[in-house]
Amino acid sequence: MRTDWSGKRVTIMGLGLFGGGVASAQYFADRGATVLVTDKRTRDELEASILEVDGVNVSFRLGGHEIGDFTDADLVVANPAVPPDDAFLDAARRAGVTVDAELNLFFRECAAPIVGVTGSNGKSTTAALIAHILTTAGRTCHLGGNIGRSLLGEVETIGEDDIVVLEISSFQLEYLGTERLSPHVAVVLNVRPNHLDRHGTMTAYAAVKREIVAHQSSEDVAVLNCDDELVSAMTEATPAETFYFSMHAPVKQGAWVEGDTVRLRIRGEDATVRGLERVKLPGRHNRENICAAVAVAGALDVPLNAIEDAIGSFEPLPHRQQKVTEREGVTWVNDSIATNPDSVAAALACYEGGVILIAGGSPKNIPYDAMIDAVVNKVKLLLLIGRTGPEIETAVRATSAEPPEIIQAETLERAVEVARERATPGDVVLLSPACASFDQFRNFRERGERFIELVLDA
Repeated sequence: MRTDWSGKRVTIMGLGLFGGGVASAQYFADRGATVLVTDKRTRDELEASILEVDGVNVSFRLGGHEIGDFTDADLVVANPAVPPDDAFLDAARRAGVTVDAELNLFFRECAAPIVGVTGSNGKSTTAALIAHILTTAGRTCHLGGNIGRSLLGEVETIGEDDIVVLEISSFQLEYLGTERLSPHVAVVLNVRPNHLDRHGTMTAYAAVKREIVAHQSSEDVAVLNCDDELVSAMTEATPAETFYFSMHAPVKQGAWVEGDTVRLRIRGEDATVRGLERVKLPGRHNRENICAAVAVAGALDVPLNAIEDAIGSFEPLPHRQQKVTEREGVTWVNDSIATNPDSVAAALACYEGGVILIAGGSPKNIPYDAMIDAVVNKVKLLLLIGRTGPEIETAVRATSAEPPEIIQAETLERAVEVARERATPGDVVLLSPACASFDQFRNFRERGERFIELVLDA
């Protein structure tokens, strides 16, 4: 039943560079609320997101916040980029105002079962692959969440026989956890150093990731990576039926890789999923993502033929090991989504060597150790951009092995120019930053699109 918010004052904190507050603003305006969107950024900085709410009955306070917008509201909806302990949110709570989040609203109103996917790396690809498998099997499937598409505006049209697949970030899990909300199927891919600028320690970060399974029931399903110690330990945190996936060995229930097949063991029945050789996703890390998706499909009783058809026909997402072009024997690859060192190591593992790597951006307060060996062994020229360029150079030079040649290019434009001058046939020019983008770009998508533009404009 559609909730009526007529006469209620709703403050949306953070329209966001990804438009994170857009869906919430539209949702409450459509239901009669008086909606105020407040954001520290200016109108010029938020232009793209503001265009998305053109024609929606909302007002704006941009370039800063005012305390009264929080303490005098009936409801405050926080963008997940805002930490839950933010001073303005705390003031709202002390004034008796409810603080909520967009994904929390969706969870409470969605009639369909939800498959939630989280992890430090691979969330988007795995969520999209799960949705593709379910769609191939004939299910009406809705894909959204942190992958860049809110489903809140569609919640009333999602039927109970449909199925929803959401990519869920650690920021979103902080808010879901406060409301004790977990999806019907919770998938945890891995927990590696990431977002320590927000969470502080790995212990705190892992605890936030655990929220995805912490509030499940015995009728739910958890799908966990048994090769990751922090993830496999989450078995103790959930009463749900547990499935596992592994790259190394058979599991008691779930999926594991065996040669060019995925073996599947579901509720005592074994099967073989063939066709890994047809997969368009490069790299060992993507085999792990496929394995996780197959375990989910098995847990949801998807027919074997649909799983095999889907993994063979799945198209990789943009900004994830995306081949831009090959010119004069040089391959240009956009991996702008790689915002932590583990992702860079996984990307470099796809190549034999001769890589010109473009890395750097804005900091996330995580060490670069995970990528150093791969950089030393696979990279012939390291082009560094952004605020973290000097930090990465220091980390690479600290190794006992001989580092590659390093140039502080500072900007993406200069890095592409140097790469074009120095690349020879057989080389790969790889944008895989290991860092966030916010020092020079609004988000990783804008960074990747600019890279593509620079490469193709030559």
